[in-house]
Order: sequence, then C-alpha cells, then structure tokens
Amino acid sequence: MKVWVKLLIGAILGITLGFLLPSDNQRVMTALAWLERMALNIGRYAVIPVLVFSLTMAIYELRQDGQFWPLVFKNVLFIIGASLFVIVAGVLVTMAFPPARVPILIEEQLESISLHTAENILDLFPSNMLSVLGGETVFLFPLCVFAFFLGIGLSYDRNYTKPVIALVDSLSRIFYHIASFFSELLGFIVIVLSCYWAIRFHNVLRTDVFRELIILLGVFSAILGFGILPLLLYLLRPKTNPWGIMYGSLGPALTAFFSGDMNFSLPVLLRHSKENFGIRRRSGALSMILFSTFCRGGSAMTAAIAFIVIIKSYSSLGITSLDVVSICFQAFVISFLLARHPGNGAYAALVALCLSYGRGFEAGHLILKPLAFYLIAVGTFLDVMICSFASYAVARISGMAEEKKRVHFI
Repeated sequence: MKVWVKLLIGAILGITLGFLLPSDNQRVMTALAWLERMALNIGRYAVIPVLVFSLTMAIYELRQDGQFWPLVFKNVLFIIGASLFVIVAGVLVTMAFPPARVPILIEEQLESISLHTAENILDLFPSNMLSVLGGETVFLFPLCVFAFFLGIGLSYDRNYTKPVIALVDSLSRIFYHIASFFSELLGFIVIVLSCYWAIRFHNVLRTDVFRELIILLGVFSAILGFGILPLLLYLLRPKTNPWGIMYGSLGPALTAFFSGDMNFSLPVLLRHSKENFGIRRRSGALSMILFSTFCRGGSAMTAAIAFIVIIKSYSSLGITSLDVVSICFQAFVISFLLARHPGNGAYAALVALCLSYGRGFEAGHLILKPLAFYLIAVGTFLDVMICSFASYAVARISGMAEEKKRVHFI
C-alpha cells in the first residue's frame, strides 16, 4: 500500500474518531494532547541524524563537482520568488473576498511568542561545535552549519578523509532507511494527530465565529497547493507533468496539515523527493533544509490573511493601499525568520505582524487564538507544498532529478 494511502486512511479514521469522542471531557483532551506529543516525537525521531549526514555528503559532493554555490543561488532565487508570490496572492485574494468580521473573544496568553532572531544568530556558532548534536532542539539550522563545515573538511586530503567519507556516506544511507521505516508507521501515527485536530476543529465550528475565515483559508490554500503551484511547473524546461509531481507530494501534504510541524514532515519529504521524484541526495538534502528553514511563505501568507481580517474587524479606518504593501513586506521578511518555529509558524508570524504593526493591535492575535491550530495546519501545508515543488524544480533544471514512473511512487 502506498504511503499516501496509509496516511489518508489514518486521517479519515482519526477525523471520524475525533467527531465521535466527547470534546468537553477534560480527560479525553489531556490524553489526546499527550498522545499528540508522543506522535510528533516519533515522527521527528530520525530527522537530525538523517539531515546531518545527508547534508554533509551533499555539500562534499557538490563542492567536488563545483556545483555548490550555483545550486545555493538557484535555491535562494526560488525561495524569494515563491515566498513573494504566495504572500502577495493571499493578501490580494483576502482584499477581494474579505471574510466577515470576527467578534472579540477574551483569551489569555499563557506564554509569550517571539521570533528570537538574535538568539538564532548566536546559536549558529555555539562555544562547543559538537554541542549542536546533543540535546533537544527544534532549531535545525545550527546543525546545517555544522554539516557545512564538516562537508568542507572532508575535501581536505583524500588520503586522510577517505575512511571518514565512507563512514559518513554509510551513516547517511543507514539513517535514511531508519527514517523510511518510521515513515511507514505514520499511517497509524496520523490517526492520533487527525483525531486531536478534528476535536478542536469541531469545537471551533460550534462557535460559528470563524466560519468564513476557515472557508477562505481552506479553499484558497487547496487551490494554491493543488492547482496554481503545480501549474507553475509548466515553465520548466524540459517540460514535465505537474500533476504527477502533485500526486507524488500527497504524502508530505497530509503529514504537514495534520501535524502542523515542518520537522515532522522533513523525513517524509526527503523520502518522497528521492523515491517519487528521483532527486539526487546532493540536491534534495540541500534544498530541503534551505526551504524548510527560510521559505515559510505559506505560514507568513496565512498570518497576513488572518491579520487583515483582524484589522477589518476592529478598525473603522479600513486598510489603505500603503497598509497592504506594508503588511506584504512585513510578512515577506517574517517568512525568513521562522526557523525556530517549525510547529507553530503561522501563529508566531501573526504575533510578529501584530507587534510590528502596532496602533493598538499588539494583542490582536489573541482574538484568533482558538483558531491557531487551523492557521498552523494551513500554513505548514503550503510550506511543505512549496518545498516539494520548488526542490523538484531546482533539481530538474540542475540535471539532478531522474524521471520516475508514477506506478513506482511510494
């Protein structure tokens, strides 16, 4: 059975169970919250080793062929273009089809949310280089800096580094297969995630407050992820079948939506990029980490749409053209700064937008706090779809993607 079919069946079972369970039972909600944490931990279990060793080998091989910086440059162009396109499109659609105003709901903020930009920069170079390999972390980019220098070091002298190269290559392949094993279990794991998601969604629907915003985000994200983004692949030369690429991305799309976590989706993305799209490790590993770290345009777009709804709901002055440009620019900048928020990117971006906009909207994000899980799900779904399509496009124009028949897709 294909991976995406397992995930779809698991999601359907979980959603059905979620609508049947009593959502007002505190014991049930506590148990599901604990199970969700366990499920996310299992999905993220192999992400660090497979990422470190695969990226190390990718950097080494690209440097040997003189392709490292050209490939980085192509990824950066796609990151900027994709983020800008998605954010502007989302804002324009919201201005053209504005949802109904959202009434004020009293919500307390249990913890502060910050982008931690200064801390992110400091964490790139800890006092102990090896410390990035130990302990719990959601911020993966320091690991990539470590892999970068290790990959460069492997080019020092083949007489000394040849055994290490063979070891790192073997570890990369070993942990890839370990990550593949866990991806086969996700059909069961997604039952828990979708069940907890469905219970919260059911509670939100019963309030009948956010219905139009939910519909706008759901319909537009589906059109964007399954329609507009694949169609952009028609611009590639030689031409490719965009619907085949969309079909091959269904597995990562399902895990992204119900987990709302980029780190959870990364091992699934790496496996699908290799086995469905034929992307070589040297291209796939580099693209995945760059896009998952810096290309969070889907989360930023979701936050921008939610922020416009907040302003339209509580400001009698409306939104000027200058405000629209300002929101687009701020969301664009924020999309590059969400690396420390793999599991709550859209809501963290909304908090940042409210704080940067000011004018009495500093706490505006609390109005949409009950809907935070949905914003995160939609934002992560779009982030993963952008990552999947763009990494394939980069690999294809660089000659690092082998054509795969759909019958062999996982």
